[in-house]
Amino acid sequence: MAARTTVITITHNGGLVIGGLLKSLPADLPLIVVDNASRDDTLDIVAAIRPDAQIIRNETGLGYGAAASQGLAAVKTEFALLANPDSLMTADAINALVEAADTYPEAAMFGPIHKDGDGNIEPSHNVELWKRKSYGKSAYDCVPEGPISVEFLSGAVNLVRMNVMSQIGSYDPEIYLYYEDDDMCMRLRQAGYSLILVSSSVVTHLNGGSVRPNRAYYWEKFWNIAWSRIYFETKYKGRTAGSCLGIRYALRFAGKALLYGITMHRAKAWRDLARSFGSIAAVIGVRASKLPRANAR
Repeated sequence: MAARTTVITITHNGGLVIGGLLKSLPADLPLIVVDNASRDDTLDIVAAIRPDAQIIRNETGLGYGAAASQGLAAVKTEFALLANPDSLMTADAINALVEAADTYPEAAMFGPIHKDGDGNIEPSHNVELWKRKSYGKSAYDCVPEGPISVEFLSGAVNLVRMNVMSQIGSYDPEIYLYYEDDDMCMRLRQAGYSLILVSSSVVTHLNGGSVRPNRAYYWEKFWNIAWSRIYFETKYKGRTAGSCLGIRYALRFAGKALLYGITMHRAKAWRDLARSFGSIAAVIGVRASKLPRANAR
């Protein structure tokens, strides 16, 4: 396993959780940490627990996809295991993903079953984005008895085949946060590769704690959720479809923000105002990416 797989984790003020991930990883696995301008003790913890780790330091937070692409560019092994800093791994879980990759050479991405900190199943697969409203929870609320081909795998933890990543390219540099995993899954499937949910691989995803929330954090989060959703629509269905969805979102969330503001639900008003502004920004062509435009495809 060690000779074939490199672990990549993306950090941003992840001192509360990164130690758990590092201690859970097999010590013989190569590790790449891409740090998005942490201002806490994240990198001190990495140095103490995994002094052998390769650290890529970004002076500015570049978002998940751009940082993941930096990590992927540094991988020299057959596979890369992308793992959020709030996840806990086991050697058995990683081995099961690699074994699935050997069993299904036509597949490019392999995802584990996720459990939360209490041991409950957390959704880690789904149908593609446009089908989710129709399928509802039925698309992901059961655990299969064996590996299955799916249309979407969570970006929180997954194993990817590096020769395929070299072929199709890394994450879309225009997406700063959110929906980058939807985009990657879509591109892999369009290129003819399968995505496999590996039921024998089980990891724990604590689902939070990598940043310390505040008003600026929540604005950035919901602004980008809206922006990336409109960008995704535009990328795959065209500018007219993206603009129509963006205008609907902008009006809908502006109305909700006004209503919540009147009724003094300030947190919800702030959330929906951010969504409205993110939608408008996507429609008028404001970029979310922090990369220079020359780095975009």
